[in-house]
Amino acid sequence: MRLRKTHKAPEKDIKGKLAKECDRETFWGYAHGMERRRSMAVEGLKKTLVLGHRNPDTDSICSAICYAGFKHQLTGENYEPCRAGNVSPETQYVLDYFNLKAPRLVENVKTQVKDIEIRKTKGVSRGISLKNAWGLMQENNVVTLPCVTEEGLLEGVITIGDITKSYMNLYDSSIISKACTKYANILDTLEGSMVVGDSEAYFDQGKVLIAAANPDLMENYIEKHDLVILGNRYESQLCAIEMEAGCIIVCEGAGVSLTIRKLAQERGCAVITTPYDTYTTARLINQSMPISYFMTKENIIEFSEEDYLDDIREIMASKRHRDFPVLDSDGKYIGMISRRNLLGAKGKSIILVDHNEKSQAVEGMESADIREIIDHHRLGTVETMSPVFFRNQPLGCTATIIYQMYQENHMEIDKTTAGLLCSAIISDTLLFRSPTCTAVDKAAGLALAQIAGLDIEKYAIDMFSAGSNLKGKSDGDIFYQDFKRFTVGNSVFGIGQITSLNAVELKDLRSRMSVYTEKEREQHEIDMMFFMLTNILEESTELIYCGKNAKQLVADGFYTKAGENATVLPGVVSRKKQLIPAFMNALSA
Repeated sequence: MRLRKTHKAPEKDIKGKLAKECDRETFWGYAHGMERRRSMAVEGLKKTLVLGHRNPDTDSICSAICYAGFKHQLTGENYEPCRAGNVSPETQYVLDYFNLKAPRLVENVKTQVKDIEIRKTKGVSRGISLKNAWGLMQENNVVTLPCVTEEGLLEGVITIGDITKSYMNLYDSSIISKACTKYANILDTLEGSMVVGDSEAYFDQGKVLIAAANPDLMENYIEKHDLVILGNRYESQLCAIEMEAGCIIVCEGAGVSLTIRKLAQERGCAVITTPYDTYTTARLINQSMPISYFMTKENIIEFSEEDYLDDIREIMASKRHRDFPVLDSDGKYIGMISRRNLLGAKGKSIILVDHNEKSQAVEGMESADIREIIDHHRLGTVETMSPVFFRNQPLGCTATIIYQMYQENHMEIDKTTAGLLCSAIISDTLLFRSPTCTAVDKAAGLALAQIAGLDIEKYAIDMFSAGSNLKGKSDGDIFYQDFKRFTVGNSVFGIGQITSLNAVELKDLRSRMSVYTEKEREQHEIDMMFFMLTNILEESTELIYCGKNAKQLVADGFYTKAGENATVLPGVVSRKKQLIPAFMNALSA
């Protein structure tokens, strides 16, 4: 949300700008709006985000990319793969290998202005008349019109209240010239014709008066540059011109003689004829003034399409305005929203892959519209507003499930998709070494490697080596590279994991990560914190831990004599399949 503050420029200084603007039809915003609509048409239906968990691993990101592609191919609708955290070195190796960019980072999925219906009220030029502005409001059933530049930038807003005030307030007789009113506006308002003069010129000096008296009296109150409303009396017309009036308006469709025309031309006096009578002309002429004189230019409350609804609700409720302008990231006007647009607003449409626990999900899940969940982990705490498609299978990798869905729908898998799915399976199953790996995972991995043209053994070693290269990384980078938080009963604990082919590298990390694990536990007030130093080749893990009862939990879970703050667990390589079940059994005992 932004509060616009501008400096009011003298109206007469903008005459040149108005001349450029007012010769066009009503809208500047029309072309900009059409461009936006074309863009939306290309994008198609509302976009659905496909997201993995925080601190994403290779399965999380590769599955998001592949499932988004699968859904688009299956339905033709718009799906975008995203990530909820930084890309690990292992995953970056995979993306680089297949020449892909990392998905867009989405740190929260709270409902934003761009997620709700934005009323496409067209922007108008600052030079249009009050009469035209009123007509547009009635035609489109709106109470606020945005004033925009040719480039689509917001200049101000005019409301139905502003127009009402312009009719009801008492103004002096020079208000028309003070507003720098274009003759074209006067012609349009009075349905008149320009007999002498330039319709593109401005009435910017003098007052407006009605010549109801005889010519002798008229000489006493007509001054230079005045606009005089009069009838078909030749003497009155002649008198006004001789008194150097800037413009005369001849009412009731009366003709103007050649003599008057010639004299007006010589004296620089504009001549307009109108079918209206004097009373109606005098009543209507104020409606010809440009909206720029009455619109709000300063302290406009405007919102960005990126603003969150939670942040703007209170602002909207505290203001008496009915409508608020919305701008895009370039500061260009998009449309208007009101408080009623917030009622029943639907959040972002999202699909969760490789997780189903709130603690692992991206921030703002409460306001999101969860459409599907594709996962291979234990059931967690994600709640949905309505029934969703939920596919959860006891497999070693989410990518295996996606491979199955391609097979079930008889859809061909391209080489890149096969490579990504294969990489995810290699990562999650540690090349079929993990106890989480099933025969289905292995069969899928080998089939996908063949489609992608991969030497799976060599590719896996290169991929793991890229992921285990820890040189130059901070303790935080290493700790949160693959970290998840869990809640079991009243216990809250976090588990990070690093896998490596290099035993020396893992040994060097032990002291660093022991200190950092304790630091993070205290900072985040978590009951227990664990960190797994997993050696892929030896298929073992040195588990570092801290916190009250952490040592006892390891001893009870693995029926071993645990060290003071670290214990080697032979054969343990999986957090999901081995560590978590052991801890849950111990906590529930």
